[in-house]
Amino acid sequence: MKKILYPLILTMFCLILVFSVISVTAEAPVTITILHTNDIHGRAEAGDGMGLPKMAALVKRIKTENPRTLLLDAGDTIHGKTFTNLAKGESMIKLMNAMGYAAMTPGNHDFNYGYQRLVTLDDQVADFPILCANIKKDGEFLFTPYITKEVGGKQIAVFGLATPETLYKSHPTNTKGLEFINPNTAAGDMVKAVSGQADFIIALAHLGLETGSEFTSERLAREVPGINLIVDGHSHTLLPAGKMVGSTLIVQTQEHTKYLGRVDLTFTSAGVEMKASLISAAEAAGIDEDQEIVRLIVTEKANQGAILETVIGETSVRLIGERQSVRTGETNLGNLITDAMRALSGAEIALTNGGGIRAFIEAGEITIENVLEVLPFGNTVVVKEMKGSDLISCLEHGVSLYPEPSGSFPQVSGLSFTIDPTKPAGERISAVQVSGNPLLPDEIYTVATNDFMAAGGDGYTWFAPAKNVGELGGLDEVLIEYLQSKDVIAPEVEERIRVVYTYATQALESKQTAACF
Repeated sequence: MKKILYPLILTMFCLILVFSVISVTAEAPVTITILHTNDIHGRAEAGDGMGLPKMAALVKRIKTENPRTLLLDAGDTIHGKTFTNLAKGESMIKLMNAMGYAAMTPGNHDFNYGYQRLVTLDDQVADFPILCANIKKDGEFLFTPYITKEVGGKQIAVFGLATPETLYKSHPTNTKGLEFINPNTAAGDMVKAVSGQADFIIALAHLGLETGSEFTSERLAREVPGINLIVDGHSHTLLPAGKMVGSTLIVQTQEHTKYLGRVDLTFTSAGVEMKASLISAAEAAGIDEDQEIVRLIVTEKANQGAILETVIGETSVRLIGERQSVRTGETNLGNLITDAMRALSGAEIALTNGGGIRAFIEAGEITIENVLEVLPFGNTVVVKEMKGSDLISCLEHGVSLYPEPSGSFPQVSGLSFTIDPTKPAGERISAVQVSGNPLLPDEIYTVATNDFMAAGGDGYTWFAPAKNVGELGGLDEVLIEYLQSKDVIAPEVEERIRVVYTYATQALESKQTAACF
């Protein structure tokens, strides 16, 4: 009996030991790293951020430390700077391929070349999917709505969401024929679709956290249960440790490669722990740039040389854009730029800061390179609704240092006004007219400006709270399109800005005369 019993007990003990080992193995913590970016806006090279060569090296280092890593992008990536704009987004997609992105969702500015271009990039250039579950055309999804990826033995589901604001935060022709579904409705459908097959659900969203916006990532988190993580963009929000809304973590990296976002997911038998952090450009300073990305940028720039030489127009007069001129008075180039902004946006008024104009153009042929030298910042055109009284405040601010040079000096179209420099700052503007009619303080006007000023830049704080009613592509693209629609440009200074000449000294009067031609 003992001979039979001992082997049986030994066998049972071994089985128990085996099952215990299997149980421990199954419950061992698994860490998955989600790296993320948003609102790069075409900044491939280092500037106010770390740039993609350094970011790529950082991503590579993290993937070496933890191969269970996914790199995601939340949109507004392939438009904004010359490097990306000239290639209509393809140059940026090639860099993202080399960096190993797993997916991106489209931001509103990613539609600035038209949705057909974005579909082409998705189909023919990108090695990763562009995800979006709330845009349809003719009843069909325009992009892949979601993916599931096995990472570290876990099924990670990722679905994309685009802001419905794209319908007016990119030119309306760019999205003509597209249906933008309520993001929360689409997200609810996606959660139902993947819940049975996913261990973790990520919404890759370009919604933002802007106060007053109808659709935000915070509202998504509150109203759609089942989303573990929202990788967000659009509002350029800095979230150093993320933001918990219920059981959902929202993360953003501000903008322009200033930060690389990181979320470490630790799966245990008790559930999943999420820890969000940001790696700053300063922290990445000691990392060598990824040479593959550097070479790709150099090669792409060389290929773009011929595009820069493309002739897009002709001017019979020299277009004045020198610093001293555009920061102290009206110039024909300022007139041309604001006329283009007003014409293509349909706004009643256009206003841009003289400090944003950085070069002149000699009489003769005008090339794309000329325009990019004049407008090098990658700004976009934004249309705001503003009260007449706020417009007057803007003008008063713009001429507050006059006749001293100021980057905030206003170049305008559809608008004329008089400056009296003998009066104190804040009381210098008079005789303001819109298309020949007196400006009414309580009237609402549509005003085209650049996105820097629209956010309150150069001290134009009145723009920031004003209602946004439209966005176009880049300011440089707007000027190029306007030039291509003309035969020969011969803009003169139209006396949109008049000055009361009552200076006490001849020297000051001479300076003013030179400034205003």
